[in-house]
Amino acid sequence: MCLGIPGQIVAITDEPRQMGMAEVSGVRREVSLACVADRPLSDLIGEWVLIHVGFAMAVIDEKEAEETLEALRGLGEAQETLEQMAEGDRALAGGM
Repeated sequence: MCLGIPGQIVAITDEPRQMGMAEVSGVRREVSLACVADRPLSDLIGEWVLIHVGFAMAVIDEKEAEETLEALRGLGEAQETLEQMAEGDRALAGGM
């Protein structure tokens, strides 16, 4: 099963590489914005996107993001995904 999870773009981290920082329920992770770069990247700050394996796959509206996050929480999948992201971030931080 493929799981896409909503996140909000909070910063552009590397414009030439089309990378940005997304926040998902308080967890921040760098994602590729290449699939949604149909406008200046700075215009994506504050937008909600559907994230899958490190790529922002589509821009979605805030209501859809909230409904999706709530449904995922109800299924328990969001918590598991967030824990995996946090573990990955901890591993990266420890590896530097």
